Amino acid sequence: MTELSFDYWNKLAGQFIVISSLLGGFSLSVIIPLIEAKSDSKIMNYVFRSVVIATASFLISIFAMTKILMVTSQGFPFKVSSSALSFPRIVGFASFIVGLLAIIAVLSLSGWLRSHSMKRFTIIVGLLTLLLIFAMIV
Repeated sequence: MTELSFDYWNKLAGQFIVISSLLGGFSLSVIIPLIEAKSDSKIMNYVFRSVVIATASFLISIFAMTKILMVTSQGFPFKVSSSALSFPRIVGFASFIVGLLAIIAVLSLSGWLRSHSMKRFTIIVGLLTLLLIFAMIV
């Protein structure tokens, strides 16, 4: 497998930070209305849990990628090897994927709170989103 340069990891980490920040902010902004909804339905609980998981996952991804960004930046005071990037890289990417899956779950479950036709629509949109995102990743 080809080893990626530190410059590439630096730019990639910056992109992950921006995307994770936007998606994490979106997830966080959904939590407050869900708390105020005062609904105890099973679906609402699943949506709430998914939003919390998404928010936490994107926060973890932000901090993991920030570590990569810091250690791969020019002028970092310590010597860094490629193996030092393994843990934050795995944690950052895995938490990003978990966050994406959780947001797609929220998207898919949101129609279940409305009507039967909305339920179908949001599940189809969620599945298409999942397929297209993973088609772009692979």
